[in-house]
Amino acid sequence: MGIERRALSGYVGGSMFTGIVEETGTIERIKPSVKSIELVVRAKICARGLKLGESVSVNGCCLTVVKVSAVKKGGGKLVHFDLLQETWNRTNLQSAKVGSLVNLERALAVGARLGGHFVTGHIDGTGRIIRWERSGQDHVLEIAAPAEVMRYVIFKGSIAVDGISLTVAQVSKKSFRIWIIPHTFEVTALRERAVGDAVNLEADLLGKYVHQFVSVRE
Repeated sequence: MGIERRALSGYVGGSMFTGIVEETGTIERIKPSVKSIELVVRAKICARGLKLGESVSVNGCCLTVVKVSAVKKGGGKLVHFDLLQETWNRTNLQSAKVGSLVNLERALAVGARLGGHFVTGHIDGTGRIIRWERSGQDHVLEIAAPAEVMRYVIFKGSIAVDGISLTVAQVSKKSFRIWIIPHTFEVTALRERAVGDAVNLEADLLGKYVHQFVSVRE
């Protein structure tokens, strides 16, 4: 018997994710309105059993499902989200277009394995890809990040890039480097990225708590 897909909400703030992308969805519609921006994503795995009000990580952003509708062709379902202007302005979703791929992950289920690290879906800032090239079977990804993110980035630490749980391989003053294995490249939206593209960044939650604790004590 499978584990019921229920959000783990045992911390103040809402659902939790792991940074293990379940699938890439395709943006079907972006429609701005006076109060919000409607974002519609075609999904297959993440749409199964999805209910209104549940949370889905879209490129690392925790978004609330407002509607799930059927599609006539191509399989899957359409998952509808309403984004606040603040979310739109502070994430790379503002650069997305119809047809773009986005990383999708449903909220962590109670009792499920934690394959990546704790991810809240609250973006700390956007980074810019400054190096993205193949090296043997792998890829090297280097991201320039703002100071408010870099303060939490450590060698061999975890960071979520567009919702993907990744391990930091090298840190400099204003950027960090990550090695991307073939599997991650193939199953995430990273395969569409290029130098100059913006990526959503969320620093490790535990690292932020430790930083805050030490700062208060000082």
